[in-house]
Amino acid sequence: MPVEGELGSEGQSQSKDVAAKTPPTRSSTVIENPVEASPEDDWVAQLLQHTIDLPILASAVEAQDPADAADTLETLDEGDAADVLEEMDVANAADALSHMVGPLAVSVLEDLVDEDCDYAAALIEAMPTDDAADLLQLAPDEITEAILPRMSPSGQTALRRLLAYDEESAGGLMTPDVFKIDEEMTVIEAVQAIRDAESREETHSIFVVDADGRLTGMLGFRRLVLAGPDERIGDVCDREIAAIPPDLDREMVTMEFEKYDYLVLPVVDSEGRLLGAITVDDVLDSIRAEGAEDAQMMVGAGREEMVFSSTGEKLRSRIPWLIVNLITSSIGAIVVLQFEGLIAEIAILAVLMPVIANQSGNAGQQSLAVTLRGIVLDQVNHKVASRLLFRESAVGAINGLIAGILVGTLVASIAIYSGSGTWKLGVVIAISMICSLTIGTFTGTALPMLMRRLGADPATASTIFLTMVTDSLSFLIFLGTAATLSGWLGIG
Repeated sequence: MPVEGELGSEGQSQSKDVAAKTPPTRSSTVIENPVEASPEDDWVAQLLQHTIDLPILASAVEAQDPADAADTLETLDEGDAADVLEEMDVANAADALSHMVGPLAVSVLEDLVDEDCDYAAALIEAMPTDDAADLLQLAPDEITEAILPRMSPSGQTALRRLLAYDEESAGGLMTPDVFKIDEEMTVIEAVQAIRDAESREETHSIFVVDADGRLTGMLGFRRLVLAGPDERIGDVCDREIAAIPPDLDREMVTMEFEKYDYLVLPVVDSEGRLLGAITVDDVLDSIRAEGAEDAQMMVGAGREEMVFSSTGEKLRSRIPWLIVNLITSSIGAIVVLQFEGLIAEIAILAVLMPVIANQSGNAGQQSLAVTLRGIVLDQVNHKVASRLLFRESAVGAINGLIAGILVGTLVASIAIYSGSGTWKLGVVIAISMICSLTIGTFTGTALPMLMRRLGADPATASTIFLTMVTDSLSFLIFLGTAATLSGWLGIG
């Protein structure tokens, strides 16, 4: 079955020529450039330049690293990607699907369910359980309910257990595929158990449990190798271990890993029974996802929105905040409207207003970014809040003084040179710049702390509300100061 239409005689000749070549092989690779294509990637790219039969392309994709295979599948239409996966070995296809971007992987999974639901279920079951759960959490409920009954009872039970956890929690991050041994085993019995394990992928951390499945210790391979063959595992394992509950927020999990340099943390229930574990690669994925979500929420885009989200999903996540932004931006317009007569007398005010508002907004964004980072790193609490507000306000005032002197001097110099008689506006703009930047930095610091105090995500639409405050107050301060000093300025 061709990927791109029907093969003509010339296309068949090209296809045979390409297929006749043997794909490159390699035994080891030194990574000098992380973005440089591997020989397998070059081979797939060469195949995709031609109309090629599915088995040939599938074989080439199978030879790629799973992450690179996922990149290749993402360049194809969902239907074509599903067809390629069906030609691949189940384990390799599952690896590639688990590395695809979430929304695209869901689209491919939907096509697989339509074509062969049993094969789709086999792919899900071949994935690491945590990756399978992440994918099904993104998929529509009907897809999940079509797949789960076709899985083995044990696989279905493990997935349903993971799907029950909030994806923002430790339970949503963990993998249940951990290697555990009974504390009553001898060292030689534990070694044999490791050898007999169906999958050794997760045996870099060995968890020790009692007869009831409660976590009692952890064991490193070095200690296992150095221990005597007849020693009891409970006597050689490390009993001083940290564990976390499944409902712990993922941001707190991230802070634990960062603070104590953990490589793995076990997850236990209220009775201490081992449920699974979170590894540092899970945390890295979480950090990246959290950073992307915060960046989107700051400007009013949806938390879950991705590049490949549908038009409807994008509209539903953006329209509400665009309406909020429309309302908040109107406040600045109302402020300006109150000084219509003043602006009519001194037209240059209309030119200078955006300069002050822009500087104030930029200063506020700087403080906002620093404060959000401090909140994420758990450096901001009620004990340091007042000092932080004072420090940021002081920075805003000093920056405002410097910027005010520069801009004020420039405005005054232009006015004197042109003989327009409005050089005193330089003083007005200097005063306004100091006040506006002070307010901007204060607001940029206070806003995320206030949002957190109210129980909301500190990043939620923070840019929209910050812009509302800096624009409206900058206009009010500048035009209000000019109106107050109108006699000195020679107006009216």
